[in-house]
Amino acid sequence: MGRIVYEPIGTIHTPFKTPEGVPIQSSGGKDIEGIAELHEEFQQGLSDLDGFSHVYLIYHFHLAEGYSLKVVPFMDSSERGVFATRAPRRPNSIGLSLVRVKAIDGNRLYFVGVDMVDGTPLLDIKPYVPGFEAYGDIRIGWLKRHIHKVKHFKADDRFRA
Repeated sequence: MGRIVYEPIGTIHTPFKTPEGVPIQSSGGKDIEGIAELHEEFQQGLSDLDGFSHVYLIYHFHLAEGYSLKVVPFMDSSERGVFATRAPRRPNSIGLSLVRVKAIDGNRLYFVGVDMVDGTPLLDIKPYVPGFEAYGDIRIGWLKRHIHKVKHFKADDRFRA
């Protein structure tokens, strides 16, 4: 298979101009508002989304340069395999956030649950459907000891190139 290329469908706007201080997961930014502004040609794709309370925003970590297969993730001091983390410096710099929809107006989706930097390129939006995603036998690996920190932990500069 050859090279895969995605074009942004819009831009995510948030109060954060740099990665430092950004909540590391959307649950940590549950009261912080953002806007996913789609390019005009994609506005019709927002039809019927107002019936969903939550959506996944899929985006490009545009400030991450390069990648490391081993990283020291937020909330831990041990080196971990990048695929066992949500660190932004990945072979494909794709981010995923589950956010709560507040409103949709024209080509703008207003949401809460910010954990991304202002100007982040938006790649896709998908509705969250608990019946599609619910599993009863979930394990969360090394994060089990640290999950209680997520709502208060903020990003620092550890993933800057």
